Amino acid sequence: MSTYIIADLHLSEDEPAITAGFIHFIQQQAIHAERLYILGDFFNYWIGDDDDNPLHLQVAQALKQLTERGIPCYFIHGNRDFLIGQRYAKQCGMTILPQETLLELYGKRILILHGDTLCIDDAAYQNYRKKVHTPWIQKLFLTLPLFIRRRIAQKMRSDSQHASSMKSESIMDVNPQAVITEMQKYHADWMIHGHTHRPAIHEIAINDKPHYRGVLGAWHQEGSAFVINEQGIELIFFPF
Repeated sequence: MSTYIIADLHLSEDEPAITAGFIHFIQQQAIHAERLYILGDFFNYWIGDDDDNPLHLQVAQALKQLTERGIPCYFIHGNRDFLIGQRYAKQCGMTILPQETLLELYGKRILILHGDTLCIDDAAYQNYRKKVHTPWIQKLFLTLPLFIRRRIAQKMRSDSQHASSMKSESIMDVNPQAVITEMQKYHADWMIHGHTHRPAIHEIAINDKPHYRGVLGAWHQEGSAFVINEQGIELIFFPF
C-alpha cells in the first residue's frame, strides 16, 4: 500500500481535460492507495462553499466514493482555494489539515504544506497573503452575493497573472533558508510541497546530514504525484 500526495490541479470549468484526468487518477490510481493528500490549489479559485458550480459537485462525488471505500483524503489550503470550508470538506469526505502538517510514514518524518509561505522573497505576495487570510476580511467577502464574489475573484486572478509576469523566477521560488528553518522546526527528513510548479527532488544538507525537498508539478499537460511506501518516495508523472 502507498500514500499519494498531489497539488496544483487548478481545476476549473475551463479545463475539462484536467478534471477528466483527476477523475481517472481517482478511479485508477488513488483507489489502490492507503491515503491521499491534496496540498492546495486543488481548484483554480474558490469563492465559497455555497457556490453550486457543477464542477464542485462532480469532484466531491469522486472523492466521496474514495473515502467511502475506506481511503482517507486530506486537504491543505493553497493560495487559490484557501476559502474551502468544512461544508465542502464534509461533502467530499475529506479532512482539512493545518497549513503545515508533519506526517510519520514508513519510518520517515515528512513535512507537507502548500509552499507559498516559503516564498518569502516575494514581499508583495506575502503582504497580499496576509490580507486575504485576515478572518474579518474573509467573513466579509463570504457575505457578498455570489456574482460579486465571482467578479472579484476573476479580477484578482487577472491581477495576479499580470504581477507574476513582471517578477523574476527566483523571487517566486522558495527561499532556501526558509526551507531549512521549517524542516529543523519539525525535525523533518523530507518536505513535500507544491505552489512553484517546478517538480523535482532536491537534496539538502542540514547538520551534515542529507534531507530532501520534493516539489509537485502543476497539472497542465500531465499529472504528477508523490508515491510513498516502504520502498521509498518517488515522484511520478502520468498523462491525463
